[in-house]
Amino acid sequence: MKKIVLAVLLLLQVSAVVLAQPQQTAKELHETAKTFMRQGDYDNALLVIKRAVEKDPDNLEILKDLAFIYFLKRDYANAMQTGKLIIDRPDVDVQSFQILGLTYKAIAEYKECRKLYKKALAKFPESGVIYNEYGELLAMDKELNNAITQWEKGIEVDANYSSNYYNAVKYYAQNPQPDLFWIAIYGETFVNLESYTARTKDIKKIVLEAYKKMYANTNLLDNLKNKNNNSFEYEVLNLMNNSISLVSNGINADNLMAIKTRFVLDWFEGKQEKYPFRLFDYYQHMLKEGIFDAYNQWLYAAESNPSAYDWWTKTNDKQAEAFKKFQNARVYKIPAGQYYKK
Repeated sequence: MKKIVLAVLLLLQVSAVVLAQPQQTAKELHETAKTFMRQGDYDNALLVIKRAVEKDPDNLEILKDLAFIYFLKRDYANAMQTGKLIIDRPDVDVQSFQILGLTYKAIAEYKECRKLYKKALAKFPESGVIYNEYGELLAMDKELNNAITQWEKGIEVDANYSSNYYNAVKYYAQNPQPDLFWIAIYGETFVNLESYTARTKDIKKIVLEAYKKMYANTNLLDNLKNKNNNSFEYEVLNLMNNSISLVSNGINADNLMAIKTRFVLDWFEGKQEKYPFRLFDYYQHMLKEGIFDAYNQWLYAAESNPSAYDWWTKTNDKQAEAFKKFQNARVYKIPAGQYYKK
């Protein structure tokens, strides 16, 4: 009996929300629906968004949120039906494909989801978002070797979308023969694009372990996947060999700082002209600003040795604060054309 009463009260509450402001515009109704979405009140959100659709049935943003609310309510049939209508519109955007893709993944409809992402990439061939989600779909379907192809393509065409780097690092780290060089490069790129998330903490640890394994070799060129390829990878490792003597007692934040400082001095003797690379420009800039040590402590010690990091920040408080201000103020942006993992 109590359940029936509660259901009736809920229905009355929902109806009251819908009828409370009958003169609202479609835009106002849409904003109200989004507020309910953020609050997790999907029943009210659905009722309000439907009224918005009635007032403006061709509004793409409203229809996308309608499909997304259905998805959040786990009403996958209606989410799919709405999503399919949206992706055939001439003004379809990347997010439209994302929403329908989420629905397909939720019901393990992998075959249709593949078709969807291929259609999306035909329309948006430079969308890092779609390449990432296509890769994640392939990984879910246990096709990891095909998944990394999508993540790498996403990095190539959309260098500032962080999730492709994240998934590539995880893939290479879990590989029986980990690609240590690209774990380090992609991992560090990722943490500069996405500096303060749970994923960042995870990747920092993986990058440090990659350097430890890389320097387990007395010749860093032994880490090359293709020793005959005179490439970006070869040039970087060849210069890093100049600092091999610094790691006799193992890798840590301090000697990685020294290794990178020596590397920057060597790299900017001419290699940057052949292989311009944002990450190395970033190193050079921080060296000039006197905050490179703080950066390396944040990158390598903050997660792996918190007590040592706390001690360093207390004894180097001015540099630590200067780096924090710099990091919060800057936007890490990678120029197009700096993809070297051929």
